[in-house]
Amino acid sequence: MDLTTWLGGFELHTWAQTVTLDRPDGGLSVQCTLQPSALEQLMPGHDTLGLHQRLSQTKDDPADWTVEREIAVALLGSPHLFSFANLAALQSHIRVRRNMVLAARKTALAFKTEAAERPEADWHYEDGPGFILNPGRPLIDALVAATQPEATGKLYDFSCYRATEYVILLGIAQELAAHHPALLADLQQLNERHAVRSGQFHDVYLIEYGSMVAPLPSRFYVPGDRLWFRNPDERSSDIEGYEGSWVIYMGGGLFSNFWQRDRPFTLESKAIEIFHWRHGAMVDSQGQLFMDESVVEQHVAQTERDPQARQQVLERMVRMRDPQGVYAEGGCIDATREHPRSVSPDDCQLVLPTF
Repeated sequence: MDLTTWLGGFELHTWAQTVTLDRPDGGLSVQCTLQPSALEQLMPGHDTLGLHQRLSQTKDDPADWTVEREIAVALLGSPHLFSFANLAALQSHIRVRRNMVLAARKTALAFKTEAAERPEADWHYEDGPGFILNPGRPLIDALVAATQPEATGKLYDFSCYRATEYVILLGIAQELAAHHPALLADLQQLNERHAVRSGQFHDVYLIEYGSMVAPLPSRFYVPGDRLWFRNPDERSSDIEGYEGSWVIYMGGGLFSNFWQRDRPFTLESKAIEIFHWRHGAMVDSQGQLFMDESVVEQHVAQTERDPQARQQVLERMVRMRDPQGVYAEGGCIDATREHPRSVSPDDCQLVLPTF
């Protein structure tokens, strides 16, 4: 398949423009972007939150196709130039993102910042390695069991950060099962020895794009991005789990809500919730800060009923965050997003650690 045929499969051939460029090594590369008129029509100001509606996609269109199409358009119109070794690598990248989106939509968990739990048939915990796979339990099935309650009938305890790791890992593993089984076997063996978590997970599996110096537009998100909304209130951000919120952008203007998956966040509803964390910060009988979610919900509902108050909160929150350690006039919007490294057999950038 060539690029033109691939674009045509998403009905994008009339919206895209391609330029062939000389590479320093003497080869050629193709730069493909949205035409300026299409960019203005579909992503004005690089705003992707209304892209699904502007593409006129309907519920009758196949879910896989609509998600992949929205991803493709967001990539073509991105202010950040994504680079792929070939068309196969681009297609693989889009499939991983699609897998993540579909998994995030199905994920439902119990939010406990100081607890963690996994299905005992699939996982066990060891000091140091963390939650590791029981021998012979398929990684994909185990990730589904831990995050999608239809598999077990139970919600498991997660932090939002760890939850995004499982969704990302599931998206990658599903792509490997279909197109790179040898690497899936290596990934299976790794998870039977050690859990790659936190900063190491970011370094191994993800690429961060955007920066504080060159921040991404506040309404630009590609389906399958992982991102952080910062809590700009210094006091309530001292409560574990409320420093900010890690989410997956699921397309259609919606961000994951793993604790109430039938109530995904919009950019505005997420910003309003985080703003009112300051009002839910309470002190218990031992003098420790804790979050009273019922108070947060009351304040959120009150703000949503008052258009003027709602606008004031959004003006305060929907702006770029302050640098780390600074609590001044910044909002909750981060400068960067994250996406998985290429796992295409033609250009595999994922190097698994050894333990």
